[in-house]
Amino acid sequence: MATTNTKTLITVKTDKSLKKAVDKITEEIGIPLGTLINSFLRQLVRDQRVDFSIEYRPTEYLKRQIAQVEKEFAEGNYKEAHSLEELKEQLLS
Repeated sequence: MATTNTKTLITVKTDKSLKKAVDKITEEIGIPLGTLINSFLRQLVRDQRVDFSIEYRPTEYLKRQIAQVEKEFAEGNYKEAHSLEELKEQLLS
């Protein structure tokens, strides 16, 4: 009885630094790159769409700005606007 190879090879060109970064991540999480790619391809076939999601990570600058605004708000330095007109008035004063 002959065995059939049910696998095929896909060759993809990508940026060297991207490949290096991906290799580091896949090594850290313990999942081979081929497994991740196959998982993505199966999901594409199953759902017939591509979903991209990126975790939002604020920069250190943005974190400092948010902390400053939260502090100022807690100190009562901001008034709540109850209408668009009140908001315009606050922004222009």
